[in-house]
Amino acid sequence: MPPNSLSIIVPMYQEAENIAPLIDKVHQGLTQYPGDWELICVDDGSRDDTAERIRQAAQTHGDYIRLIRLHRNFGQTAAMQAGFNAARGEFIATLDGDLQNDPADIPRMLQELQQRDLDLLQGWRKKRKDPPLRKFFSRIANRLIVRATGVDLHDYGCSLKVYRAKVIKQVNLFGEMHRFIPIWVAGVTAPSRIGETIVNHHARQFGQSKYGFSRTFRVITDLLTVFFFLRFRARPGHFFGAIGLLFGALGSIGLAYLGIIKFILGEAIGGRPLLFISILFAVMSIQFLTTGVLAELLSRTFYESNGRDAFHIAEMDQGDAWHSPSNDKPA
Repeated sequence: MPPNSLSIIVPMYQEAENIAPLIDKVHQGLTQYPGDWELICVDDGSRDDTAERIRQAAQTHGDYIRLIRLHRNFGQTAAMQAGFNAARGEFIATLDGDLQNDPADIPRMLQELQQRDLDLLQGWRKKRKDPPLRKFFSRIANRLIVRATGVDLHDYGCSLKVYRAKVIKQVNLFGEMHRFIPIWVAGVTAPSRIGETIVNHHARQFGQSKYGFSRTFRVITDLLTVFFFLRFRARPGHFFGAIGLLFGALGSIGLAYLGIIKFILGEAIGGRPLLFISILFAVMSIQFLTTGVLAELLSRTFYESNGRDAFHIAEMDQGDAWHSPSNDKPA
């Protein structure tokens, strides 16, 4: 890959109206960028003409605008992973396709990434242009993530990030784990090599937001998986075992108490609620010690050891062209 080459990845879903202005903003923002760059637009199964407009932009500007079209809507995580797999640059930048991120921040972020010797630089939308209630729930989610993982960042939800390609390509994303990319990167490199910087943020102009308030509650469930793989990936039995032993201890205490009542005091215990609760706790203990461990390990093993992805590509441009600074000079 050329030195200082840059791959910009933009996952898109139903963003046809934003294609042309986004590509214009990318060109404007990278006018002074001294290296080669490519723009990878990942159409995540849109039902509008998002893919067609990307093709038209590639015909107008050049083959350095690449289209990856997924068969159906696999989600933002899968779309980003498809972009990471296809990226050819030494550095990688990601941003949303809704024009709320500013591509003009990317050159400054790349310079800061290198000056601070980081592997990931996360954007921080300090002056976020979103409804107050959405920002409130986002702050709650961010605080939960920081408390659970120890990777202290202000804005996990910001898609504007820059990476060293050799680091992010060691991370395999699946499910809805794009919100936790800094956490997964912390499993590959030192947390001290992950930083953040304040970036611009704009209100959405076209289309509708794909996120609702339910995302905050999904973050909580996803956070459990992240916490598990971050802390207990090499020893999953410690995580599920602790929960299983807790329920097992409670169930055993209840059954022991009922045993004393039955065999020593001679009282009937068949109709006591504690009997059913104790049995339930004992069964839950066994489930946590077996089913949970097996399910989590099998899921991770399936995607990593077999080299499989959580998506299927219907179309991907294999172009070898780059946009060079000389392209912008008049003939």
